[in-house]
Amino acid sequence: MGQPLEAQDYPALDSLLRRRWGDLWLIGPHAQAFWPCLEQIASLLQTHPATNRWQPKPAVLVAESDPIRYLAMVLAAHWQGHTVVLANPQWGQQEWRQVQSLVQPERAQPLIDGPELYLCQGIQTSLSPELLIATGGTTGQIKFARHTWATLMASVRGFRAHFGVAVVNAYCVLPLHHVSGLMQGLRVLASGGRLAIQPYSDLKQGQILELPADRFLSLVPTQLQGLLSQGNGYLSWLSNFRAVLLGGAAPWPALLEEARRFQIPLALTYGMTETASQIATLLPDEFLAGHTSSGRVLPHAKIQVLTDHGHQQIAPHSDGRVGALLIEAESLFKGYWMSGSPAAYAPEKGQFLSDDLGYLDDNGYLYLLGRQSTKIITGGENVFPEDVEAALLATGYVQQVCVVGKPDSKWGQAVCALVVFSANVGTLEMLVSRFRVQLAPHKQPKHWILLSALPMNAQGKIDRRQALKWAEAILDPPKRGA
Repeated sequence: MGQPLEAQDYPALDSLLRRRWGDLWLIGPHAQAFWPCLEQIASLLQTHPATNRWQPKPAVLVAESDPIRYLAMVLAAHWQGHTVVLANPQWGQQEWRQVQSLVQPERAQPLIDGPELYLCQGIQTSLSPELLIATGGTTGQIKFARHTWATLMASVRGFRAHFGVAVVNAYCVLPLHHVSGLMQGLRVLASGGRLAIQPYSDLKQGQILELPADRFLSLVPTQLQGLLSQGNGYLSWLSNFRAVLLGGAAPWPALLEEARRFQIPLALTYGMTETASQIATLLPDEFLAGHTSSGRVLPHAKIQVLTDHGHQQIAPHSDGRVGALLIEAESLFKGYWMSGSPAAYAPEKGQFLSDDLGYLDDNGYLYLLGRQSTKIITGGENVFPEDVEAALLATGYVQQVCVVGKPDSKWGQAVCALVVFSANVGTLEMLVSRFRVQLAPHKQPKHWILLSALPMNAQGKIDRRQALKWAEAILDPPKRGA
């Protein structure tokens, strides 16, 4: 990990806003509304009687659907000294019930007509206001990772140092309530760059915004596949980015091969909400030269591999030995806000033991294998669902897939694949026949389930727990009269 940051390396939000006040740094629909909205919300929070009912200041929850206004509201509330809860405007009733129990937002009484902005009775702002970013991990249960301005700025510093850039220009099609979207805005704001914001659906329909050269784009694998499938119109556009950051899920080999063939400068990343986005990233030149790892660790972070199943005997250089990843980072979160308490979990000694399994090679490149919590043990053999899913996606037959381990009296767990077929590409029999030669026998699904859609959690990711419940209900339906 790099040297501790000096105070001047963490530009205060107040100084950043004053330095860039009135600057047309945003590109996209309603971009001109950013500064008026920020000023309006800041003034409201200073003067509204509701914000003075409690001391210290209550937290503010933001659930605005327009991304420009969302960013303005988050920054305005934090600027005025409030802890800010970043909410997903698309949450349904089930998710809002969870959020209600966690932070108690006064959703029936927004502070202002129109924008979704609420006070949270359940959280009082500390001396160091925080930003609470929702994450569900592998469970699908909402919890909030507690970040400070310093942890987020440490992530910005590490990104700029890793890529060797002073000014960051970014093209954002990811939601701003996700850390992957929010950090794009903060990198640009802090560095003096420009940020293009639009929904991915608009980009895919050909509505490409103009952005200065030397720019970055962040995508998840399915988005990259969607753009590549559009043909030549996007290939030259993608190839002209300084880096196309790819994260959020494991990319499949065929997707990487296609991107390399068209000279797309991919930067495969590893990170999470708890680390304020990426802490390891493969540089585009390395990707184009044939690397398929998650790259080297960024200068603000450190990753060690626990090779004895978490008993804290740490191998500083694992040399290819697989284990759980222990993370230290200046961008590491301060803990989770769960069950109405900030002390439900906090990293011990500045370290966070992730659920991810992987290894570091002799040159410090990080390779990910899967997650401890999703590993399937079938007939004594370890199977990582991510491996099977990547191979299935690579066949071209499958649009979405989730592999789970169904309890089995003979095998312990049986590999089960829930798949959503791509349109008009073949049959299940064709897929099974082709897949038999792709992976070892113990990784072959023993059960196949065709679906029109997979269950998703509040963060927009496949809900593995719910998928397993579906598989069990379909394969072992309850008997009549039971």
